[in-house]
Amino acid sequence: MRGFVLALLSAALFGAATPAGKILLTDFSPFQLAGLLYLGAAVGVAPGVLREGRVSRGLDRTNRLRLAGAVFFGGVVAPVLLLFALRFMQAGSVSLLLNLEMAATAVLGVALFGEHLGKRGWLGVAGVVAAGAVLSGRGGEPGLRAGLLVTGACLCWGFDNNLTALIDGISPVRTTWWKGVIAGTTNLVVALCVASTSWPASRVVIAVAVGAVCYGASIALYVTAAHDAGATRTQAVFAAAPFIGAVLSCLVLAETPERSWLFGVAVLVPSVALLIFDRHEHFHVHEAVAHVHSHRHDDGHHVHTHPGQPASTRHAHWHEHERIGHRHAHGSDLHHRHGR
Repeated sequence: MRGFVLALLSAALFGAATPAGKILLTDFSPFQLAGLLYLGAAVGVAPGVLREGRVSRGLDRTNRLRLAGAVFFGGVVAPVLLLFALRFMQAGSVSLLLNLEMAATAVLGVALFGEHLGKRGWLGVAGVVAAGAVLSGRGGEPGLRAGLLVTGACLCWGFDNNLTALIDGISPVRTTWWKGVIAGTTNLVVALCVASTSWPASRVVIAVAVGAVCYGASIALYVTAAHDAGATRTQAVFAAAPFIGAVLSCLVLAETPERSWLFGVAVLVPSVALLIFDRHEHFHVHEAVAHVHSHRHDDGHHVHTHPGQPASTRHAHWHEHERIGHRHAHGSDLHHRHGR
């Protein structure tokens, strides 16, 4: 339940970013806005980084590569592609197309990252892809162009989601901070190099504030949820973000809902449900490992003790696991990365 609630809150914040981005694009280029939004994300989580102090022993080479991949795909490339798409299509339609991120995360998770997906999960992926094809195809050439851009963004975020869920050397807020600082700075440098553009101060402040809330807080919540429930299941709940974005686009931007939206919603909702309830159970072995991540002590995997602290208390610190084998229903969280 904790992972579900965190993912849903993350979705609400992220959903608001699409119509907000559509508005801010009147003053900024996609590179400018992507940079400002992700620097805002870093600003948004900075207090959490300061409060947290040092809870890790740093990243080993594998986790540094995971972080670099997450920053490049999810922070540098994906937001730029999404913002370019907003130039060709209504924010509501783009929002609904973002459900393709769920399908991309699931397929990449199974193909490359040791996640499991059953028959219900694959039906869910098929439904999301079908709905995305209809939503983009109804818009003619601009719609197809926007659809390809959003598909590219969703593939990048699919890589980001899976890589981020595997990072176990630093906490979620610190992961978000690094992503915001590096990706935001990179896109601002690109913006300065590719064109001579204006930087209206008041709009810069607004863009950074939007990034702090819609990206910073949302990403930190998402990463924490992914550690709890796995990238695929968290992404299934996070799929509420496109629907929230579509509703806000109608309310804030006065966009007129298209008939294809009804088909999209009718197909996407049960598809999301299929992914949410796709779970499995079998005997599996956890090898010995030492890492840091958010955890509690009543989950059957964290048996070390903290005198005076209830087992249900969630916290993060460096800890070691001994080799253990057992059987229980599970998803593809940080401790269950296997393909069976």
